[in-house]
Amino acid sequence: MKTISVRLPEQYLHEIEEACKQEVLDKGTMLRKLIGEALREYHIKQAFCLYADGKISLWKAARMAGLTYRGALEEIKRRNIPFRYDKQDLTSDIKWAMAEK
Repeated sequence: MKTISVRLPEQYLHEIEEACKQEVLDKGTMLRKLIGEALREYHIKQAFCLYADGKISLWKAARMAGLTYRGALEEIKRRNIPFRYDKQDLTSDIKWAMAEK
């Protein structure tokens, strides 16, 4: 692991200290946990923005976000993103299904 320093507003420090007390964690562990969760959400948000804009398929969005296809379906529902399924998606699914034999 590497060490970095960052300046944070007093409010953030107070909230981090409160979270440490609630979860009985030291600051370093809490910060790694919060950053990890924020990065995961960032990747999910990026993937589903690309999907919503029609730039990538749901399969690709799922891979980018580190989710299963079913997880991706749940995520688009949670984010109120319309499900898209076009001829190209159907063709890809048929090829995949035929290769599974």
